[in-house]
Amino acid sequence: MSGFNKVIVLGNLTKDPEIRYTPNGTAVANFSLAVNRRFKQGGEVKDEVCYLDIVVFGKQAETCGQYINKGDTVLIDGRLQQRRWETDDGQKRSKIEVVAQSVQFMPKRQAAASGTVSDEGGGANSSGAMDNIIEDDVPF
Repeated sequence: MSGFNKVIVLGNLTKDPEIRYTPNGTAVANFSLAVNRRFKQGGEVKDEVCYLDIVVFGKQAETCGQYINKGDTVLIDGRLQQRRWETDDGQKRSKIEVVAQSVQFMPKRQAAASGTVSDEGGGANSSGAMDNIIEDDVPF
């Protein structure tokens, strides 16, 4: 049976992308994304943050390194990947990360707050549009 591995997340960069190149010249960008979740528990509204490591390859990696920075909002479409390695002292380690197939830059918060939307954003009208949605309020 074949599996299905698809991830779509919207979040804010926690640091600037780090760009490296493989021995054959392929660009690799690494950055961390904070994905916020707001929910009701009892009568109290709570916030939860999930931190995800993102990996981007090729021309898109170079574009990320050039145009996005810490705090910027991006929409990632990709897949999960587990990396395994052994440390110098023999300890086995593993890490789950998101390999991005598509990175969409969302409008900067200043532009969204003033009501203007720049063309660089990738299609959404407001980066804060999802901030006030609480799961209990969604009708489906």
